[in-house]
Amino acid sequence: MQHLDLQVIEQALAWSREGQTVWLCTVLATFGSSPREPGSLLAACRDGSHAGSLSGGCVEEDFLERLQQGEFERVITVLRYGDPDGPKGGRIALPCGGILKVLIERLPADAATWAQLERLRATLQGQQHLLRHIDLSDGQTQLCEDDGLGPRVVEAADGCTVQIRVGPAARLIIAGISPVAVICAQLASTLGFEVIVCDPREEAYSGFDLPGVELRKELPSQFIAADGCHRATAVVALTHDPRIDDLAMIEAVRTPAFYIGVMGSRRTSANRAERLRRVGGLSEADIARLHMPVGLALGSKTPAEIALAAMADIVRVYRGRPRDAL
Repeated sequence: MQHLDLQVIEQALAWSREGQTVWLCTVLATFGSSPREPGSLLAACRDGSHAGSLSGGCVEEDFLERLQQGEFERVITVLRYGDPDGPKGGRIALPCGGILKVLIERLPADAATWAQLERLRATLQGQQHLLRHIDLSDGQTQLCEDDGLGPRVVEAADGCTVQIRVGPAARLIIAGISPVAVICAQLASTLGFEVIVCDPREEAYSGFDLPGVELRKELPSQFIAADGCHRATAVVALTHDPRIDDLAMIEAVRTPAFYIGVMGSRRTSANRAERLRRVGGLSEADIARLHMPVGLALGSKTPAEIALAAMADIVRVYRGRPRDAL
């Protein structure tokens, strides 16, 4: 997920503002098995400091070793890893047996780099969608507004340019703290989501301490209504408290969130749907957007199983996979 890419861009910007040259690496294409998707990022400095990931190990090690040896002084470099017929970089055999194509941009510490990185950060924070047009001959880059639709990376047929889509980092808003919510937050954070937990109940926060998870002591509906959702946002209500869950659903359907779900049995879900129509004024189209009960039908019983089912369904929708394709 792209929340890791947001961390990469923020670190790259920090290094650049310190006066360091930054090498920004982007996965352009994968062939066969690969742990990172096209568009994934890694940033590094000459001393080997780095943030992000390209492959999970072997590619990073080779790239950082060569960087510290003084390679990659060109503005633009394209490498193919795992390609037995390729140049030096390609002779590295990937454990997964795949091939990885990587774009390496050398970014000097100047105002133009800062401006570009700041726009990329704003994009990943959900403020806009951008399309990066990169000339592979001279490294010239243009940033254009985009609708966010289509593949993340598109290479021109002549191999001279590449277009990279940059969109909001995947966000998960959890309405209310519960045993299921705690595990769901842990799973989502591990998957690379930006996780925000909202609950106005002071007593609910006792013992709740998850690194990297943002806690907001307010009604989830208030945060959602204050532009808390963008198109890469999932909202799940996990308390069984209609004062929290129902209000969150009423506000969430007014946003472009890609997934909106609420915990409960089928009977509870049917009662909630009727209540949301009658009291919340939701239309049939609004109700149809709600995943009730939340998650895949795994026969889940425990909080961990319910959280797993919820996150599996969120990832399914995020990746555009229909249920009948599973």
